[in-house]
Amino acid sequence: MVNKHHIDMLCIQESKKEVIDRAMCQALWGDSEVRWEAQPSSNTAGGILCLWSDKTFLLERKVCGTGFVMLTGKWVQEAQIVNIINIYSPCDIHSKRVLWDVIKQLKNQSLGGLWCILGDFNCIRNPSERSGVCQRGLEDSSSREFNEWIAEMEVVEAPWVGGNFTWIRPNGTARKEFF
Repeated sequence: MVNKHHIDMLCIQESKKEVIDRAMCQALWGDSEVRWEAQPSSNTAGGILCLWSDKTFLLERKVCGTGFVMLTGKWVQEAQIVNIINIYSPCDIHSKRVLWDVIKQLKNQSLGGLWCILGDFNCIRNPSERSGVCQRGLEDSSSREFNEWIAEMEVVEAPWVGGNFTWIRPNGTARKEFF
């Protein structure tokens, strides 16, 4: 898939892998010329993996923390510094707030460049993004805080192509929309 679609960087959340090695990364990338950074899962929960080629991205700095991997480097073709943060957010609101604060601090301390913050935030921006599940008051607060964080970070939601939902239960009763 990577070679067929000419993918420059692949970011995976919830890898469910405690050990990530060269053989696995080469198999996923489809080429021996692959670089990667990972945050292993805990048992079968979580796990973050970023894969790329030095032909397209030259890593200058990495920061790994609870729920994220940040890569800063030069996007070769454009000769542009970029900061890419791959997130797999915890589900509880307190841990989300901690993660959001850490990401905000990293951005505020950065020396510039373009920013791409992506992943599974385990949060919705508004109730219409969730279908077939109980709408809880806590989610309204969480959504409000999430939207405030997005505004403070000065990022915009990129348009998506394809399906509208990140997952659907086998019986189709619950769905979670992309962000």
